[in-house]
Amino acid sequence: MHSRTLVMAATLGLMACARQVPASATPTSTSTEPRAVRLLLDTPARETHTLTKLREDIEVDATEGERTPRVVATGQTPTLSLDGHRARLYGDAKGTLGIAVDNFLLLEVLDASGQVTRRATVGFTEAVHMGREQVDSVGRRAFNFEAGEVDITHLLPDSGPFQVRATALDTWGVGRVSDVYLLLAPGRRADNDDLRDQ
Repeated sequence: MHSRTLVMAATLGLMACARQVPASATPTSTSTEPRAVRLLLDTPARETHTLTKLREDIEVDATEGERTPRVVATGQTPTLSLDGHRARLYGDAKGTLGIAVDNFLLLEVLDASGQVTRRATVGFTEAVHMGREQVDSVGRRAFNFEAGEVDITHLLPDSGPFQVRATALDTWGVGRVSDVYLLLAPGRRADNDDLRDQ
């Protein structure tokens, strides 16, 4: 009986050792799978004057409407890393729908300490200023964008953690935004993206 107990203990010990796979040997399939993160929740159209929150740190060269935009909706991703992926905007987690915004999105990239490192606008707006800085725009000047049309890979760090904060802003008429997802999917940076930090 004593020998049987020893054999059983040895067998269980070997089984336990077999299950301990080094971390480096675990599959890394998640790094090649697309990851979708919701940035903004669909917000139905509301008249501009009913939007009470202002972004007083922003000034828009508006020919019509207000120069200080009003907040339609805001959202922020958890901490992410690019890991060689491309980052594009979609209207759903599956990457099949486009996005819509009236008037525009302000995208802000935050580093690990929460500091804003890059900014850009997406949508139908004239020049947008934050202090002395004119914020760059991404994509064409429009209210509606096809699925994946807006590529923000060049705004994000190649390595290291980041977050993306999105604010939908309105200056005239009505303000609204569709669901907006940031989708990280395998892909290669364009040549001009590869050279941006040189």
